[in-house]
Amino acid sequence: MSEGLVELYPNHVASVVQRAERALAFANFDHLLIASGREQYRFLDDRPLPFVSHPPFKAFVPLTQQTDSWIVVTPGRKPILVYCLPDDYWHLPPAAPHGYWVEQFDIRVIRTPDDAAQHFPAFSDKLAIIGEAHDTVGVYRPNNPVRVLSSLHYTRSAKTEYELSCMRLAQSRAVRGHRAAEAAFRAQGSELEIHRAYLAATGHSDIDLPYTNIIGLNEHAAVLHYQYQRHDRPSAHRSFLIDAGAQVHGYASDITRTYGNGDSEFEALIGAVDLVQQRLCGKVRAGQNYPELHIEAHHLLASVLLEQDIVRMSQEAMVEQRVTSTFFPHGLGHPIGLQVHDVAGFHANEAGETIPRPPGHPYLRMTRTLEENFVVTIEPGLYFIPMLLAELKAGAQAAQVNWSKVEHLTQFGGIRIEDEVRATVGEPENLTRNAFAAA
Repeated sequence: MSEGLVELYPNHVASVVQRAERALAFANFDHLLIASGREQYRFLDDRPLPFVSHPPFKAFVPLTQQTDSWIVVTPGRKPILVYCLPDDYWHLPPAAPHGYWVEQFDIRVIRTPDDAAQHFPAFSDKLAIIGEAHDTVGVYRPNNPVRVLSSLHYTRSAKTEYELSCMRLAQSRAVRGHRAAEAAFRAQGSELEIHRAYLAATGHSDIDLPYTNIIGLNEHAAVLHYQYQRHDRPSAHRSFLIDAGAQVHGYASDITRTYGNGDSEFEALIGAVDLVQQRLCGKVRAGQNYPELHIEAHHLLASVLLEQDIVRMSQEAMVEQRVTSTFFPHGLGHPIGLQVHDVAGFHANEAGETIPRPPGHPYLRMTRTLEENFVVTIEPGLYFIPMLLAELKAGAQAAQVNWSKVEHLTQFGGIRIEDEVRATVGEPENLTRNAFAAA
C-alpha cells in the first residue's frame, strides 16, 4: 500500500526531523534516541505478547512490528536508523531494509539488541532517550524527558500530507471490512462470524488491528467498549453496532456504524443521529473549539430525544440537568493518527500544560481548539444502558421520560455513528464518508 506515498515521504521525514530538533532545542538536549520496542512475554510463560512498534518510532518509519531498533536524531545530521536483523531460525526475521523510505536514513544493521549502543552518541546527560525501561541497552536507559515528549506530542497533532494519505488508505481498508460485516449481519451471522468476515475483507488479523473490534448485536450495542464476539447466533438480529478500524503503515482508522433490521422506531432514531453526526462533521474547521462542539452535540441529541418522543423536556433543560448524559455518556471523539486515541488532545502548549474538560463531562478526550490538518473523530450516539436508565428513573426527571418507548428501544442497545474528519480552513474533509462513497 505505498501507492502515492513515495513522493510525499521525503517531506514527511523532513518535517518529523524538524519537530525532533525543535523538541531538543526546547528541552535543552543534544541528541534524541527513540526505541522501537522490545518483545515481551506473558507472566510465567514463554508466549510473547502481541508487539507493535512505539508510536514515536513509527512517526519516522513505516515499520510497525520492528523490534530492538532505534532512531537517532542529531541536529544537522541525517537521521540514523539502527535496524535489528537477528540471526534466527526459530522465527522469521524481518527482511533487510527496503522500500520507498530507506533513502532518508543512514541505516546501520545490527544482529543483536546490544549492538545498537555502538551506533549511539557518547553517553551523557544531554541524551533524550524515548522508550520503556526494558528497552535499555547498556548504560542507555530511557529517561523520557517530559519537555521533549510534550513537544513531540504537541507538534504531531497536525498531520503531514504523507500521514493524511496513509490515513485515507486506512479508511478504505476499513470500509471494505464494514461492508462485509454488514452483509454478514444481514445473513444472520453470529458476532464471531461477523468479525471474521471483517478480518477477511480487510486482510487484517486480530493481532495487527489498531484496536479490538467492537461487534455488538442487539443489547450488546449498549456496551460502549463491548469486548466479546460470541460464537452463538442470537434468536433475533434486531440491531448491529460495529466499531472497527484498520491500519496502513502504522496509521489507524476508527469507524462506527449502526444498523437496524426493520423496526421503524429504531430506524428513525438511527436516521436522526446520522443527521446530527453529519451536521457536527461539517463544523470540523480550523478555529473550532472542540469542547464547544461536544456541548453542541448534547443540544442536538437533546432535540432528537424530544422529537422522537423519548424525553419530554426542552433541549436546554435536558442538557442543563444532564439528562442527555444518560443517553450520551461519552465524549464526542478524539484525535487520531499513529494511535487510535492520539496524543496531545488536552495540550495547551508545547510544554504540556493542559486544558481541562468542561465541568460534568469527564470522558471527553480532547479539549483543544482545532487547527489545520488536525484529524479527529466525530462519534455522537444514543444508548439505552440499563444501569444509567435506572439512575434516571430514580431521579427527579423520571416523569419526563417515555418509559414505554425506552423499554422498546432498550432491546436494540444503542446507536453510534463515527467518522474521521480533517480540519481545514474551509470545507472539512470527511475521510470516512469519502471512503464509503468511493467503495
